[in-house]
Amino acid sequence: MDLNFLTIQPAIALIAGVLILILPRVLNYIVALYLILIGVLGLWPNLLSGFG
Repeated sequence: MDLNFLTIQPAIALIAGVLILILPRVLNYIVALYLILIGVLGLWPNLLSGFG
């Protein structure tokens, strides 16, 4: 099973949206974790091969 960035991002967005609806007080944490996770997933191929 091949999971790549394009298949993981909508799933994370869906989970974050549901959590925001259920627990609106943790909106800041959910948004922060989402942005960190998307950033790490976007940089992951570059991190494995090095920046140079």
